[in-house]
Amino acid sequence: MTHEVIRFIDNNGDVKVGVREQGDSTAHLLSVENLAQLLTLEKAPLLSTIKEALQNAAIAEVSRLLPPVDALTEVWAAGVTYKRSRAAREEESDQPDVYSRVYDAARPELFFKSVAWRVVGPGESIGVRSDSAINAPEPEIALVCNSYGEIVGVTICNDVSSRSIEGENPLYLPQAKIYAGSCALGPGFVPIDQISDIYNLEISVAVTRGGNLVWDGVTSTREMHRTFEDLVSYLFLHLDFPQGVILSTGTGLVPSMEFNLSTGDEVTVGIAHVGTLVNIVKSAANHLQLEA
Repeated sequence: MTHEVIRFIDNNGDVKVGVREQGDSTAHLLSVENLAQLLTLEKAPLLSTIKEALQNAAIAEVSRLLPPVDALTEVWAAGVTYKRSRAAREEESDQPDVYSRVYDAARPELFFKSVAWRVVGPGESIGVRSDSAINAPEPEIALVCNSYGEIVGVTICNDVSSRSIEGENPLYLPQAKIYAGSCALGPGFVPIDQISDIYNLEISVAVTRGGNLVWDGVTSTREMHRTFEDLVSYLFLHLDFPQGVILSTGTGLVPSMEFNLSTGDEVTVGIAHVGTLVNIVKSAANHLQLEA
């Protein structure tokens, strides 16, 4: 059975990091203070640390899952990496040739998505902007990378986005992508040695509203236009990440322009062998009140 690395709150209310068989209510504690410390290790000792914990470490009850990112680990994202993504961006944009050019270019589109403390986890609320007419979930496979630029795990990202703001002008991308409740990760991350073929993973999404399905879709990492290694190499080209980085790799599932996320919608993203991430939509303004 596949195991996963998680951040969680135990029955005493303390934040812990551990490893468990997927879905278990208990986890073996890792010999690190946080996930960021784990990502300072090279790939081989990092994977060994996880395996040793499964065999020897103390066990704690999992009361609530937290997003699998902490401390100074950043979340970045890539865009226009699937053919469907290019078509969707061209559909929404007043400058569609921008997306055609980046789809075919050697250099990928990469952008900053979130600091660790802004990321929401399983069961928590994602946000939509009140100044955006069209908001959409973006189900993506995300690469967990250590400080050496090695892919050490995979997780699920919902790269929630404002399609109307980005479509108005590509220079508005940061406002379309970075706001309260725009980045969800989880439930944990699966070590890379648990994934037999990263280019053959089914990705699904379902949005329900009042108990009714309003949008769903299925794709596969087989449809990726770029390699994961290429995306990571460009991210690390002139940047360093002393406590690792999570790189979300773009979406191949985009709804029609008539679809818009609404407050109360439930968004479920699933990736084969990685897990399922469920979040409820609320206004981004409500997220700001909670942060304050």
